[in-house]
Amino acid sequence: MKTLSQTDPALLALIDKETKRQEDEIELIASENYASKAVMEALGSPLTNKYSEGYIGKRYYGGNEVIDEVEALAIERCKKLFDCEHVNVQPLSGSPANAAVYFATIKPGDKVLGLQLDHGGHLSHGHPVNFSGMLYNFTQYQVNKETGRIDMENVREIALREKPKMILAGFSAYSRNLDWKKFKEIADEIGAITFADIAHIAGLIAGKAIESPVPYFDIVSTTTHKTLRGPRGAIIMCKEPFAKAIDKAVFPGMQGGPHDHATAAKAVTFYEALQPEFQTYAKQVIENAQAMAAKLMEAGFKIISDGTDNHLIVVDVTSKGISGKEAERALELVGISASRSTIPFDPRKPMDPSGIRLGTPAITTRGFDVEDTRKVSEAIAQAIENHNDEAKLRNIKESILELCKKRPLYITQP
Repeated sequence: MKTLSQTDPALLALIDKETKRQEDEIELIASENYASKAVMEALGSPLTNKYSEGYIGKRYYGGNEVIDEVEALAIERCKKLFDCEHVNVQPLSGSPANAAVYFATIKPGDKVLGLQLDHGGHLSHGHPVNFSGMLYNFTQYQVNKETGRIDMENVREIALREKPKMILAGFSAYSRNLDWKKFKEIADEIGAITFADIAHIAGLIAGKAIESPVPYFDIVSTTTHKTLRGPRGAIIMCKEPFAKAIDKAVFPGMQGGPHDHATAAKAVTFYEALQPEFQTYAKQVIENAQAMAAKLMEAGFKIISDGTDNHLIVVDVTSKGISGKEAERALELVGISASRSTIPFDPRKPMDPSGIRLGTPAITTRGFDVEDTRKVSEAIAQAIENHNDEAKLRNIKESILELCKKRPLYITQP
């Protein structure tokens, strides 16, 4: 069989171009990370050739003896990593995993309590344009306007008033720890199911840098990329009474054959996260995020909730006379990838909001320490403050390139 270079050099050139972009630029999108070569090797393996509808020992196709071993290994490692009772490693992505959780536990029209999107939630947590908001009756809690933090007494008040069937805790742009125990107490008070979406913080939990919801919550979902640093995919963990319904909701409810090459890559990811050095990584992610928040606040930026407990920060850039979209573009011009973000009670539209979201998982993977992160933060401030000065932006880009050469990723720099 021919290699990619022999078959499709045009596509190979684009892959090489993207690899160089990742090498030469800084990744601060909070939901992105760099997978190891071992993870990518599993993704590119012949396991991609197999069809494996069903579960271990109960497949709808023959020839799955080895695949059963692969999936069993992924399950075993995941259970050890998160200390969970049951795990389904087949979900293809985060939103389908969340859909499977809903399908397994509640009916269309049932009420769910979740965090509002522009206050840090996620589309699949009940936004009206998403399937979750279309199929289920979501009522939502917000952060406190003064503190930027979730007020658990407010959550309790809403829960007691609305009596949701499910309480959902999780986020895509919230920089503080969640009180898992308090969420559970509130849910128990009204007889609600507890569901935690830890897609953003799974790696920090696996690395024992922040508390896990697994001991408290009925069901926990997560993607396997982001802070967990694996392939694009997802898993669902749950207490044993929910296991059968979750498995049935994933297959045949939501999807057909699992992506066996991705399952293998998840197994590699769990193995890597079980190593002692991963705990060092998780703690460094948080230290870097806290250093970034402090440096940007020194430069006069407003950080939502005035800091962070995890891997991300949300920055209000409007005091610098720039919108989130313009800030994202200015950073892109100097070789920094970030994502525009709404801020709580944002007066601007979502496509051009008041803020940007920054995260430190990827730069920490490539070895950036607190001092490196401070330099990146200085570059962010300078790029935003000089977003109309092309000469200064070029100089900042050169400084970013030097930082990246100091901490190579996949390519050995000359």
